[in-house]
Amino acid sequence: MTNIKDCIKIEMISTGDEVLYGQIVDTNAAWLSNFLFQEGIIITSRHTVGDNLSTLIETLQERSLQNDILIINGGLGPTSDDLSAQAAALANNESLVLQEEWIKSLERYFLNRGRVMPDSNIKQAMLPQSATLIDNPIGTACGFKIKLNNCLLFFTPGVPSEFKQMIKNEILPEIKLNYPLAESKLCYRLTTMGRTESDLAQEIDSTLDIPENITIGYRAAMPIIELKLTGPENQKSEMDKLWQQIKSVVNANLLYEGVLSESGETGLAHVVSKLLHDTNQSIVIIEQQSAGMISYQLFEADAPVVKSEIVPLLLDEPSSYFTGLLKAQGANIAIGIINFQEKNSQFTLIIATLKQVLHFNLKYTGRSQSKRTQQQVLAAIALDGLRRYLLNMPIIGANVWLEVME
Repeated sequence: MTNIKDCIKIEMISTGDEVLYGQIVDTNAAWLSNFLFQEGIIITSRHTVGDNLSTLIETLQERSLQNDILIINGGLGPTSDDLSAQAAALANNESLVLQEEWIKSLERYFLNRGRVMPDSNIKQAMLPQSATLIDNPIGTACGFKIKLNNCLLFFTPGVPSEFKQMIKNEILPEIKLNYPLAESKLCYRLTTMGRTESDLAQEIDSTLDIPENITIGYRAAMPIIELKLTGPENQKSEMDKLWQQIKSVVNANLLYEGVLSESGETGLAHVVSKLLHDTNQSIVIIEQQSAGMISYQLFEADAPVVKSEIVPLLLDEPSSYFTGLLKAQGANIAIGIINFQEKNSQFTLIIATLKQVLHFNLKYTGRSQSKRTQQQVLAAIALDGLRRYLLNMPIIGANVWLEVME
């Protein structure tokens, strides 16, 4: 459950030709929106601007008239196409001045690495005259803040690790301290697999009475559907009642509640990891078509994985292979999806212990997907099967695009 507050207007401006032209994915923007959402603050809009000085100036002036806070990302490096500080100064009719404090930090930064600071890095200490410096303890690009048109502008580095640390440690505390966050809202979330978004929405809309001011949202990312219930905090009792009804509707397909991973991609793996740790069991993973996707997600979730491997596309005696690997590694469980057939999308899910080997011959009946999405689907089927095994549930759950073969 998340408390969301929507009094202030906050906009993010991402800068850089490489972002504007789609040459890199703007992960910082997605991260910021989700991070602030978890903190109960909503980003009201986002803009992307290339490395053009006049466009940057115009954007800062225009957007500062429409918002309480602007968070500008990128353009603080030492090269000629890093224009954010210059644009900020010109937009605010002021000059750039040398921040001696940051020059000293830069000199220490390079000295600690056995290097002499290049002259080009002096540019990173040239900030608008009215700017207040924001520390960056892990990089060379300091952040800074200025006021423009009664809007507070935060300028942040584009390097993701530096950006995230600055947001968490410097900018978020200031927002919470200085801005009223009124009209608190609640947000409940759960994740399902095995039903389509339209099917879920149709049943919920036709069977449940949704009170005014409470909304239900869906996010589809094959093979999962995330469902979100949002409403005013003063309607919590109504939301709690409705949430129980929603969970009853999706129960057969429910994977987990809440947010279990930052990216959203490894939430199911976090569920499995906790179950393995809680039952003091280790695991080995055998993959073919999923090409390491199961292993990656479990490693990201800090699961007790003792070995993972990718094997040839056909295993003649999979049971003996799985149990042999269990014995060799001293693990408790082996899991794998093997013998995938491209022509008909049939494959075998195996969950093995030293006492039993469970085989499930399955067929994916959904529409054709990209190779990566196909791997994500297979990984999710394997992880959900393992989750169900650890919870003593039927291994194969209700799934509109999965058929159990004889």
